[in-house]
Amino acid sequence: MLITFRSQAYANITMFGDIARQLIRLTGHSVVVPGAILAEDIPAALAQLKTGLEQLPAAADSPPAKDRPEEDEDAPAIGLAKRAYPLIEMLSAAASSKKDVMWDSR
Repeated sequence: MLITFRSQAYANITMFGDIARQLIRLTGHSVVVPGAILAEDIPAALAQLKTGLEQLPAAADSPPAKDRPEEDEDAPAIGLAKRAYPLIEMLSAAASSKKDVMWDSR
């Protein structure tokens, strides 16, 4: 399943469902799809997401080798903190613009 984040302050972002749910959970919100973070709650959610990413153990920040395709075994793993970057940017833009952030699956 794919989850798409939407906000009037930023371009849409689509992520794999498991990654998106982990990031939503780190914001302190329910992983119910569809869902939303209201504009007034975004600064706190953004701070909580950043704190949660900083506190992740190194092993939890990268996918296990068995989950990566064989041809990519030598490629560096893309951790959760790197995958969170677009969402962090969206939340920052939404906080500045005082816009909501919503997500749904398609």
